[in-house]
Amino acid sequence: MDKKILITGAAGFIGSHVIRLFVTKYPNYMCYNLDALTYAGNLENLKDICDLPNYQFIKGDITDTEFIENLFQEYKFDGVIHLAAESHVDRSITDPLAFIRTNVMGTANLLNAARNLWKGNYEGKRFYHVSTDEVYGTLGPTGLFTEKTPYAPNSPYSSSKASSDLLVRAYHHTYGLNVTTSNCSNNYGPKQHDEKLIPTIIRKCLSGQ
Repeated sequence: MDKKILITGAAGFIGSHVIRLFVTKYPNYMCYNLDALTYAGNLENLKDICDLPNYQFIKGDITDTEFIENLFQEYKFDGVIHLAAESHVDRSITDPLAFIRTNVMGTANLLNAARNLWKGNYEGKRFYHVSTDEVYGTLGPTGLFTEKTPYAPNSPYSSSKASSDLLVRAYHHTYGLNVTTSNCSNNYGPKQHDEKLIPTIIRKCLSGQ
């Protein structure tokens, strides 16, 4: 295989689409799906690619520092696409510490393991961090955010994602880690968890509510 790519949270909604794209489009890349299989993760999302030779599932928690460090040293990943996150705003209000553990500490573990593995040699290596536009706060009268919009998170969820964004930035400026961060707006489509807005509205409509 030309490259070994770790994709975190790839049993979830967006992650399952990302890893499917990589596995099918780049048969010369070995793609590893790291997922803790919490309520939002479902391997049924990937049953069509689970037997392909360039796909492997690894069950594990990104908040487990020792596990993550050993995983990187064992598999020698060339790249990381980091999607694993607690992402539901309402859940973050009732259990904020879970979001801090996963989104902040989990991201820090991955960054540090990548730094320890790559040891300053970042040619052909990249850490891609998938974030959210919610780090910019409430959408104002302009109707849009840009990369220059000041951070103004308003929920434990968006605050935890803003924190992880800043960690990624710091590992680039402090250690030279080759990073990319994308702050995408809301996504929807097949395999989205039914707690999200559009699935909830559809479900309410179908039940006459």
